[in-house]
Amino acid sequence: MINYKSNDVNEITGAQVRAARALIRWSAKDLAKAAGIGVATVSRAEVEDGVPSITAANLRAVRLALEAAGIEFILENGGGVGVRFKKPMS
Repeated sequence: MINYKSNDVNEITGAQVRAARALIRWSAKDLAKAAGIGVATVSRAEVEDGVPSITAANLRAVRLALEAAGIEFILENGGGVGVRFKKPMS
């Protein structure tokens, strides 16, 4: 199967996935379980600094799992991409 990278500005990078996982102290296995994907898919996503060469559905699952765990993704805004904890809702 060929995995195409899209130009979706909301896509996250492998570096962001690595950083997000570190912030919440999850193992690759923890993220894989939360996202409903394989550990090898998490590893493939994290090996690239840019947009990972995994399916769009798997990348979305990773993003949603990390967001549900309290991560906010910072998109390119002139200062570079990043991650941070979401501000708790009052």
